[in-house]
Amino acid sequence: METTVEKALAELKATQEWKPIYFLTGDETYLIDVLCDYLENNIIDETFRDFDQKIVYGRDTTMADVISMAKQLPMLSPRRVVIVKEAQDLPSNDPQWVNAMKQNDMKGKKSDNGAAPDSKNAAWDRLAHYLAAPAPMATIVMCYRYKKLDKRTTAYKAIEKAGIIYEQKQLFDNQLVPWIATYVKGKGSSITEKSARLITETIGNDRSKLVHELDKVLIALPQGSVINDAAVEKYMGISKEYNVFELQNAIGRRDTVKCSRIINHISRNPKDMPIQMIIPVLYKYMLNVMMFIQDPSSAKSPYQAHAYEEVAQRYTLSKLALCIGYLHEADLLSKGVRNTGTITDGEILKELVFKITHT
Repeated sequence: METTVEKALAELKATQEWKPIYFLTGDETYLIDVLCDYLENNIIDETFRDFDQKIVYGRDTTMADVISMAKQLPMLSPRRVVIVKEAQDLPSNDPQWVNAMKQNDMKGKKSDNGAAPDSKNAAWDRLAHYLAAPAPMATIVMCYRYKKLDKRTTAYKAIEKAGIIYEQKQLFDNQLVPWIATYVKGKGSSITEKSARLITETIGNDRSKLVHELDKVLIALPQGSVINDAAVEKYMGISKEYNVFELQNAIGRRDTVKCSRIINHISRNPKDMPIQMIIPVLYKYMLNVMMFIQDPSSAKSPYQAHAYEEVAQRYTLSKLALCIGYLHEADLLSKGVRNTGTITDGEILKELVFKITHT
């Protein structure tokens, strides 16, 4: 079921009886990381984990092995736990299971899970068969990243019936700054809106990465502190002056001197801010300004509205449309289209910003 990390954690903490399977999935890894960590540390007492808890990776095991481990009786604790990380990498083929189903079919016996003998997802069909009568003292935790298991499959329906599926979609960009503020507040501190935007513009919407970086700052500062640009630069290594957030603001003001200074810094440190990261940010920025010009209520905060008002005084819709075209051309050049390698990323970026600020 689609949920939030907070709600899912509350449910797990209130659990009186562990399910045969927990399937953690979604567009991002944050929910998966948090819930897997909780299950890993709470189903079995720490004293017995070496004996009755197995952690495996999808690329290094098979569904048959996972089920076999789940069927083993626990040695010292009340339950046997098998945690499958990167479960999306589990091989979907299972020749032994296909042969078994074919033999049943030849004998006139219908498979318990109703799967066809030549199923391309035989491994998952095996899991569905197991979940029809799971080991009573076992829990399987599956971390299924970046992909989604087809809800129409027998396996998905079996998991849903026997256990719990936790899923959370990736947050929209306009939800990230409020989420960061809430997360930091929950840790007893606060953060300025500008600093939160700087972090999201630099790191993106991967909340696992955001939490990792925020925790570095929160650990370094006394509780109750306000995270500002100086703290972000000192503890995250994100320059408050030379970053894509400041570049887009300088472009919006047509501040060619500051644009040049930032581009020169980026050119000297291409790994810190690759052009492949800069172009999508500028593209989204231009689109947001275009939306604001047509509908001022599209701004997500008074801070953003004020910033876009200043940009709208310097760029018309037609000029912004030209800028979108320049971004598309730069994107192609950075990917080697009409570029044999003679034009560097720094040169592409310099020409791009020159065209935009002189449009």
